[in-house]
Order: sequence, then structure tokens, then C-alpha cells
Amino acid sequence: MTTQPDSQHTVEKIGGTSMADTESVLNNIFIGKRTGSDLYQRIFVVSAYAGITDKLLRHKKTGEPGVHALFADAESDWAWGDALSKVGADMTRINAEIFGDHADRRTADQFVKERIEGARSCLLDLHRLCSYGHFSLSEHMNTVREMLSALGEAHSAHNTSLLLQQHHVNAIFVDLTNWREDEQVSLDEKISGALAEIDLAATLPIVTGYGHSKDGAIMNYGRGYTEVIFSRVAVLTGAREAIIHKEFHLSSGDPKLIGEDKVRKIGRTNYDVADQLSNMGMEAIHPSAAKGLRQARIPLRIKNTFDPENPGTVISGNYTSEDSRTEMVTGIKSVYALEFFEQDMVRVNGYDSAILEALKHHRLRIITKTSNANTIAHYIEGPLKSVKRATVELGERFESATITVRKVAIVSAIGSDLEVEGLTARAVNCLAAAGVNLLGVHQLIRNVDILFIVAEDDYETAIVALHEELVENTEPVAVDDEQRTTRAA
Repeated sequence: MTTQPDSQHTVEKIGGTSMADTESVLNNIFIGKRTGSDLYQRIFVVSAYAGITDKLLRHKKTGEPGVHALFADAESDWAWGDALSKVGADMTRINAEIFGDHADRRTADQFVKERIEGARSCLLDLHRLCSYGHFSLSEHMNTVREMLSALGEAHSAHNTSLLLQQHHVNAIFVDLTNWREDEQVSLDEKISGALAEIDLAATLPIVTGYGHSKDGAIMNYGRGYTEVIFSRVAVLTGAREAIIHKEFHLSSGDPKLIGEDKVRKIGRTNYDVADQLSNMGMEAIHPSAAKGLRQARIPLRIKNTFDPENPGTVISGNYTSEDSRTEMVTGIKSVYALEFFEQDMVRVNGYDSAILEALKHHRLRIITKTSNANTIAHYIEGPLKSVKRATVELGERFESATITVRKVAIVSAIGSDLEVEGLTARAVNCLAAAGVNLLGVHQLIRNVDILFIVAEDDYETAIVALHEELVENTEPVAVDDEQRTTRAA
């Protein structure tokens, strides 16, 4: 890959919801007012169109099974095949919306047919193979999930390269999915090899948001694999800046809950804050992706696809707000508080590690924890059946312990510097005034976040009350200062 001694290029990721609005993406991101050489010195990593990956794997919110889940259940030989055909039909429908009667539509449809039917053939062969007693389908399901995930990312990247070529942009489709390739290499080797011969000054690479590796992208990163691919591309190519285009601004709170007229756009913050947001389920970027950018000292910019003139939010490693303040109020609903009480625990080691082992075994995510002399409480996220199994396992191991589980919510005040005198007292008082029964407060000396444990029914009330007290009732950062710190990133 040809780059300048001091890299001038950016690496940019476009999310699935934005990708679904082709006209806005073309006008606001890919082309806009750019002409000539201004179109280049950028690498794009694109997600599958909104909803496609849910249909290939499993719906993230509803849990409705996709092709992978149906194939894994295998209660009927045709259910997964019908679902795969439906995904193929959805892809060609998207092609029709994008290309209309243009000749590229036939190219796009042929690409979809090759990938869908190739996957079908592979799954049929695997199904036949596993009908023999020597082979187990479960041993291959992770590989199947990787293959199916790649279909959506390849579809959107291939379409994008065709569309840009229509608009006289020298775009190139960079396929990291390992389709019909035998070579098994690491993710970094895959990315470096695919981009090695590309001249960024005259070519616009459109990279698949899925990258195959011998270790497995989903195995390591779950559904956040696209952001990890994006991060590794930025790190390996030495980008001057990484940019994520989302369908919203990174703001001080959820505008749908708090009100668009009350939330404030965040001009700048740091990777520590981004980690806290991720812990609350409000990912600005996947933690593994943030780690790579942070270690390489590459600033990350979050931009709104539909507001291209706004500079967005810059996240860097060494930023701290000039004035101590709360930058965001967010939270997570449907959390399980698992409280382990053992009277004989005092000054005895081993209980905590045993609890952690059980939670890990049942794949429960720990959001936060607290303890005293004889009680350890973990606040966890996961399916109720997994929580119950972990509780039973711990009860069998520690027969004299009392283990209780209740559903709660966590609301968090977050900022790069929360060392504000009286902040915690103000927060507690405002929650009390709003009628919120506070179940617990967690605060570390580092002063990056404060967690408030509340009843699940009080979640929305607590969010609104804390935002009003800690954000709306404080002076906003001056506009010129916010722009200045953004450019300094």
C-alpha cells in the first residue's frame, strides 16, 4: 500500500443503519462536495445492511433465530434453507433499490447468488457429513457462524464499490472474508496482504466489515467484529484518524428519553469514557477496537451520517476536560443483582474466585460488583436461565450460603473528570426528590463514573433526573473551546 511518510489517510467505518440509506451515505460521506484527489486518502470498512446479519445469525434484540440458529437446531431439514433463501431475496431487493435498471444490478444479483448458493451447498454437505456418527455438527457451528456472517458484509462492500464506480470514483472491493480461499492466516496478515498493493492517493478501498482469520472473528469479538476489523485496518496502515459514521451524535444522554432539546453533543472525550459507555451497553466503539486505537495513539472521531458538517466527537487517549463535570448520563436496564451471603466468609479467601468461575462458566457478563465482610454482590447481564443455573451451581458448592437474585437497573454519570465537589450528594438528593429509591452507589477513587443501583421501574425517572441535575443545570462548554479541542485531537 502506498502512503505518505506522514500518513494523510483516514480509516472510516459505516454502520448498517447508515448503509441502508444509500443516498445519504453517497452525499454525506463518500462523495459530497469532494472532487478529484479529495475523494481518496481514505479507506472504508462497511457493515452489512441493517437487519441482514440478524437474519443470518439471530436477532440481537428479539432473539428470533436466523439461518445459523435454525441450522444448529436442525429440527427440520428445510427451515434453515428457507431462511437462507429469504436472506438472498432480501439482498436482491436491496440491489434493486440501489441500482434500479442499471446493468450493475445484474452483477450485484449474480454476486449474491454465488455467495448464497455457495453457502447453501457447503451447509448441505456439512449436514450430510454429520449424519454419520463419526462427525458432530456442534464442532463445526462456530465455523458456520463465521461463514454466514461474512455474507452480509461482502454484499454491502461489493455493492458500494459498484455504486462508487458508477459515480466515476476509482473504488475497489477488498474482500477479507476468505471466500473460496484455502489459506489460513492471522487477521493482521489478512488485512496487510489485501491492502499491500493499493495506492491510496488514487484508489478508494471498500473493505468488508468481516475479516476471516484462523482464530475466528466472532469467536473473539462477538457481533462487534466489524469495529475490530476497522481498528486493525487503521492501526496496520498507520491512519492519522479513525472515523465511525453513526446515525446519531454522541450526546450527553439518550435524546429519545431525555429530549433532543435537552441533551448536549459531546465535542471531545477520552477512551476511558468510551470504555465506561461500553460497560453500560452504549458502545461508542467495541472495547477491543478501542484498545488497538488507543495503543497506537490514533484519535477516533464519531460522526453523524446525517449531519456531515458537524465535526462530531473526538475520542483520544490523553484528553481530560478542562472543567470537572459530568459529560454523560446513561444506564442499563434488566440487570440481575446476585447477592452471595456467607456468615463464615470473614477473612477467608476463595469465595470470590468461586463465584467468578461460576459466572464465567455460564457466560454471564459482570457489569460491576461490591462486597463487605460477609457478602459479595455481582451485577450481571445475561439470560435468566443462565443466572438460575449459576445460582444453583453456587448453592450446591456452598450449602450454608444464602444466595438471592433480584432484577435492578444501573444508571451511570460518566465524565473524563468527575472530581466535582458535592457531585455525589447532589445526585443522591435529586434521585430522592424524583421519588427514586436508591439501592446502592458505586464510586471509585479515579472519578470517571458513578453507578447508581435503582429498581428497574425507576430506570427512566432516574436517567431524566440525573441528567437534569448534573448536565442541564451546569454551564455548557463554550462552543469555540469545544471546536478548538476537537481540532487539536
